[in-house]
Amino acid sequence: MRNPTPTPTSVYLIAVGAFALGMASYATAGLMPMLEQAFSVPMAIAAQLVTVFALAYGIGSPLVVALLPRNRQRLGLLGALGLFVLANVGGALTADFALLMLCRALAGLGAGVYLATGITVCAALSEPERRGSAIAIIMTGMASGTVLGVPLSLLLAEAAGWQAALWLVALLGAGAWLGLQQLLPAVPAGPTVALRSKLALLSDRKVLAILLVSLLAAVASLGMYTFIAPLMSDPAYGSVGNVTPYLWVWGLGGVAGSFLVGPLLERIQGPILTLIIMLVLGGALLLLPVMAGLSPWLALLPIALWGCVGWALQVPQNNELLAARERHGDGDLAVALNESALYLGSALGAAAGGLLLLWAMPGWALAWSAAGVALLGAVLQLYNVRRLTALSSPNALRSR
Repeated sequence: MRNPTPTPTSVYLIAVGAFALGMASYATAGLMPMLEQAFSVPMAIAAQLVTVFALAYGIGSPLVVALLPRNRQRLGLLGALGLFVLANVGGALTADFALLMLCRALAGLGAGVYLATGITVCAALSEPERRGSAIAIIMTGMASGTVLGVPLSLLLAEAAGWQAALWLVALLGAGAWLGLQQLLPAVPAGPTVALRSKLALLSDRKVLAILLVSLLAAVASLGMYTFIAPLMSDPAYGSVGNVTPYLWVWGLGGVAGSFLVGPLLERIQGPILTLIIMLVLGGALLLLPVMAGLSPWLALLPIALWGCVGWALQVPQNNELLAARERHGDGDLAVALNESALYLGSALGAAAGGLLLLWAMPGWALAWSAAGVALLGAVLQLYNVRRLTALSSPNALRSR
């Protein structure tokens, strides 16, 4: 029995960069009051810093990834991380709000390209049976940056000004860049693929099905995350005034899920694991108002489970996308589109939840609507699993 190959050091360095990305993606929302005061702009205008980051991440990064040659992935990874670092440095130095917005857009673009390319590079540098674990390390870094890094950066900002949060992000990113510059080996180049051929993946039914499941999961999980505070502040669920413990538990569950899903992926087929995750996500969201109605503290259990599976999902999803498209030379673009599906799903979920609140729907309607979307995703994934099983059956293989 062959001993498993150790995970390359460069994978952990890419995860450090992902930690900085996770911090940068969510810290700006917490800095809004400081930015509003520092730049003398309304909160609605300051909030657009989050919007431009998300749009550049979700829309701009797939376009850049599509144009990146397959034999320049190392350069693309270092270039994207370098852009991310410089954009955060520029944001910390500027005193002009328009320039800060430009810096946030560039940071979002660099972040999206870096994460998609980083996942692809990790897969290329890892043994096939260890790819799931390598991707899990990257996602654990991203989740940890959100859960641990964001509060740390906000504490630093309160003590030393909002710029300190951006300096911390830039410092972590620069450390990862220096390490990768020295230790990242040459990345095996895939086949050269024309842009038209790369865009052909949008006609791949398997890819579209994976992306749709990711979209539905994001609508349910990230969309509902926006409304933890309104749900728990409802008198029916304890009129909780401080939701910070619930956000922490959701995030810690996400770190645990991102870490644990790697070994599971080595034992359970990716599509089946995705189906299990979607079913658990739907079940956790169904249980949330029930447990919260019994006691606000009991709500921590489904929230932890929800965070765990919500973050874990992207490991088997990205692994399946790479397996489906790597030989076509556009696996990195498929991963970038998966990240875009997450951002789009988050926006759709937030918009749908806002409508429910506008219609004065009860708190349970938020959680149960999200659960319905998750279970719809599970139905779609069940179809995917059955289709893949049929394609791999002996009769199907003989008929090819």
